[in-house]
Amino acid sequence: MPPDWMPQTAIRRALRQISRSEDALLADYGSSRGRQDLRQILARQCAEEGLPVNPDSVLLTNSASQTIDLICRLLLQPGDTVLVDDPCYFNFHALLRVLDVRIISVPFKRNGPDLTVFAEALDTHCPRLYLTNSALHNPTGATISAQTAHQILMLAANSNLTIVEDDTFAALEPDLSPRLATLDGLQRVIRIGNFSKTLSAAARCGYVIARPDLIEALTDLQVATNFGGPSPVAAEIVRITLADGSYRKHIAATQARLTRARRDTVAKLRPLGVEPWTMPRGGFYLWCRLPEGIDAGNFAKEALEHQLILAPGNVFSAMGDANRFMRFNVSQMAPLVYDTLAKIIRISA
Repeated sequence: MPPDWMPQTAIRRALRQISRSEDALLADYGSSRGRQDLRQILARQCAEEGLPVNPDSVLLTNSASQTIDLICRLLLQPGDTVLVDDPCYFNFHALLRVLDVRIISVPFKRNGPDLTVFAEALDTHCPRLYLTNSALHNPTGATISAQTAHQILMLAANSNLTIVEDDTFAALEPDLSPRLATLDGLQRVIRIGNFSKTLSAAARCGYVIARPDLIEALTDLQVATNFGGPSPVAAEIVRITLADGSYRKHIAATQARLTRARRDTVAKLRPLGVEPWTMPRGGFYLWCRLPEGIDAGNFAKEALEHQLILAPGNVFSAMGDANRFMRFNVSQMAPLVYDTLAKIIRISA
């Protein structure tokens, strides 16, 4: 989201407090698992959602992407198979390609992955991992239903499948939806997240919540590959801001602001022939279908000529069949964006 949507006042207050902290915070390495007090806050948040954990089940990392990399390094071997949604966050593809594993895509519908294809993929390919966003899915904005979540966990239990649930957008969801980690109790689901979408992308701090044995192994791997977790200063910015009573008000105000922005964006895109695939419950992404005959990749190239960066559908799709779709960020939809879209659509028609 734009910088002025973020809690800048709270972050500056945290920085002033940190400047008066003990020398060790400003100069030393952090603990191998990250600050205990921040891990306690995250554990309490999980308990409020119906997932009781203690801080020993929480590991702080540098980012959600680094967390996925750690999990994949720990659990995968070259040639293993990983399931992803189609479409899915494009960086999932990039991370998995580096690890030389096989990627199998499962079509993602409005209530979650296609269960028939999911079950067939388990039987045919015997995947080790499934990477997904169960709530406010990136890029579609859809949210998994309780029935689909239950079926996924049943299938996973029968197939020895580990699920990585990327919960990066959790705080932007006004009403809590089903979570695989909560329903599963962390038996075969690993929850990950970060604070870049709600607090600051500059304060690089992510986390992973999992069984204690996995946390211990991931901690050792993080020390070996990165000499520990996030900067203690970054973690302290996050801790102070989360503990500040203003953070909950910031989240509530942001949720309301995003609701207005989604409605406004849809109202302005529809006259251009651009239709949302679904109306998300929260978050800032809209997955939209472009007018008939317009290729999203070519559209994005034309937009670059007008200094506008867009996210065409096929960068999210391993199947390559999302060429009529575009992901829009409703918090970034300035009037100039609509003018440029209208101009390109007229040219392309």
